[in-house]
Amino acid sequence: MTMYLFINDERGVLEPHNDLFATALLVIGFVVFAAIMSKTYLTYDEHSFALENYEDASRIAQAVASDELLQTTHPGVLSASALDRISTPASDVHVRDILFSSFSSNFQFSVEITTDDGKHQWTIEQIPAVTSSGDVIAASVPVVIELNPVESVAGILTVKMRNRKWI
Repeated sequence: MTMYLFINDERGVLEPHNDLFATALLVIGFVVFAAIMSKTYLTYDEHSFALENYEDASRIAQAVASDELLQTTHPGVLSASALDRISTPASDVHVRDILFSSFSSNFQFSVEITTDDGKHQWTIEQIPAVTSSGDVIAASVPVVIELNPVESVAGILTVKMRNRKWI
């Protein structure tokens, strides 16, 4: 008999409104969950992209530091005169092309070499010059630079990579 009164009770008119409220809370909860999952995925994707580019930049920095075009007669020592030839705007484009030819054209990067004391600095850019727009990932390796036959100084070789543009 109690069941009969519950179904026929006129005060139950407000019951459907409670379902709307519960449904709205469920939809809001799902939207918040989807937004959190989306942000988590985007953050993970950015960090994995940065890590992948850092590894590439590090390998390029090591390859450039050991390239024979920049070496002196002593292994592992960069020549300041070779850096002067390649880094000047009026430099031999052919030599610069040889340096960058061993790397994929999909990598857009520039190489900066500085001495620890800051007195000397060289920048080698790809042709066409790398634009400064976009995200930059950099990796550095320590190098020894021979300024003249009797003077060598410590320095840093830094590779700055831009976002990849796949061709």
